[in-house]
Amino acid sequence: MAGLTLTIASKNYGSWSLRSWLMCKIAGVEFDEQNVSADDPDSRAELLLLSPSFLVPSLQDGAVKVWDTLAIAEYLNETKPDAGLLPKDLAVRAHCRAIAGEMHAGFSNLRSALPMNIKASYPGFKVWQGAQADIERVAQIWRECIAQYGGPYLFGKSLTLGDAMYAPVCSRFTTYNVKLDEVCAAYCKTMLATPFMQEWIAAAKKEPDELEELDVEF
Repeated sequence: MAGLTLTIASKNYGSWSLRSWLMCKIAGVEFDEQNVSADDPDSRAELLLLSPSFLVPSLQDGAVKVWDTLAIAEYLNETKPDAGLLPKDLAVRAHCRAIAGEMHAGFSNLRSALPMNIKASYPGFKVWQGAQADIERVAQIWRECIAQYGGPYLFGKSLTLGDAMYAPVCSRFTTYNVKLDEVCAAYCKTMLATPFMQEWIAAAKKEPDELEELDVEF
């Protein structure tokens, strides 16, 4: 898979960009990054939480262009089936797809109340009830997966699509000092300590603050 290009937005604010970037890393593909300005309409659509399915992030492989986050995951899995992005076992793979789909389609209250902002810290942040219900559902998913597959990641000892989809939530929980049970707190710490996440976080911290709309409420 030579010549892959992943187009992403901000590393500080771009949760969908992070998901697609992690998918490429987990799949073990070599790719070039193309960053678009926050002034680009599709970039702003992602950063302002308007949709997970705009044209950023997108993956270009020769004449093939894929933009929806789950479509990128399926394309990578089909072209690199042995990389482990999706689990080998049919039942486990279905479970992984289910929790990935739930994140892709849901948790709108969590997204809007706790936007991704890696450089920020809000230790006294008040979580309103709608977002709290989403937090509790995420925690339930994490606990069930880790209990069933043994951790330290959601589907066992290797990173998968499931971890890529929930990685931005780990960042959000840290930024807003969300209180978690022991299992979920340990998973967050493990995810944020992975070399891939450390690479992304380091780059995010070097970015200029380009999108004031995401900070106006805080």
